[in-house]
Amino acid sequence: MSVDRLERINELLRRAIGESLYKVFAGDTLDLACITVTNVETSRNLRDATVYVSILGHDDERGSILRKLANKANALQSIINRDLTLKYTPRLRFVLDGSVAKGDHVLDILSHLDIPKDNSSECPT
Repeated sequence: MSVDRLERINELLRRAIGESLYKVFAGDTLDLACITVTNVETSRNLRDATVYVSILGHDDERGSILRKLANKANALQSIINRDLTLKYTPRLRFVLDGSVAKGDHVLDILSHLDIPKDNSSECPT
C-alpha cells in the first residue's frame, strides 16, 4: 500500500473518530471539549490503528478518560464501519499524546520571560 494512501486513511480516520466522539458519548458526563484526536497511525494491513489523543486540563482524570475511550472503541468502530468504506475496520487503541500539553507549557514559559529591550541592535537613523 502506498504511503500517500495510508496517510489519507489516517487523516480520514482522525476526522471520523473526532466527529464520532460526540455521538458515542452523548449523555455522558465526559468533558469532550478537553479531548483532541491529534493523530492516527494505521497498520499497513489496516487491521489496527493507534489513536493519539490530547487531553488538556483534567490532569488527574487522564487515565479514566483514556479508559472510557477504550471502553467505547467498539462503538466508534461500528460508526467508522458504517460511515467509511474501507477494506477492514481497524481495531482502535487509544494512547495519550503529550505533545500539545508540552507545547502549551513551553509557550507559557516563554510568555513569562522578562527579556530586556536592547537598543544597541537597532539600526541607526
